[in-house]
Amino acid sequence: MFAVVEIAGQQFEVKPNGFLNVPKLLGKPGDTVEFDKVLASYEDNDAQIGTPYLEGSVQAKIVSHGRGTKVLVFHKKRRKGYRKLNGFKPHYTRIEITNISL
Repeated sequence: MFAVVEIAGQQFEVKPNGFLNVPKLLGKPGDTVEFDKVLASYEDNDAQIGTPYLEGSVQAKIVSHGRGTKVLVFHKKRRKGYRKLNGFKPHYTRIEITNISL
């Protein structure tokens, strides 16, 4: 069984007892969070698609917070000699999916 959930404006495929890195969430490690925007669920050969959401929720536990690998952003304008390189490390939250209830 797995479900597709909207977390912080992005879609993620979640499975029970699975780990996932999502954009930074409020809360401390050990806190429980609940996501109620379930877009779809799949179990064996049974698929349910929401219009736009299904009734139900996904519970997860915050494991840790961290920063991802550096993302490089390069800007260039041809024939002008303009080149600029910026970078940043996105913040993320690692969560463990504890329960999917529909």
